[in-house]
Amino acid sequence: MIPIDGAVIVVAAVCVGAGLAMIAGVGPGIGEGYAAGKAVEAIARQPEAEDKIRSTLILGDAIAESTGIYGLAVALFLIFVFGLPAWRVIAARLGM
Repeated sequence: MIPIDGAVIVVAAVCVGAGLAMIAGVGPGIGEGYAAGKAVEAIARQPEAEDKIRSTLILGDAIAESTGIYGLAVALFLIFVFGLPAWRVIAARLGM
């Protein structure tokens, strides 16, 4: 069984790791905003190519968003696979 001090360190590390994993959501937000702005500029220059530009934009945004979803998946994995069992050890030792 994990000693309570070790469990506290595990929970703290999991919280920090999950927070760092969620920083992965910043990149897709910036990238998608930049891509949308460039798509609007392209449509303004060539309105007849709107369908191709829009479909390419949607595909690019979907690919960029997947990196944010991976960050979320890593954060949830850390919390529920590593953090929750360590928190249960702490709660059991404290009589909660």
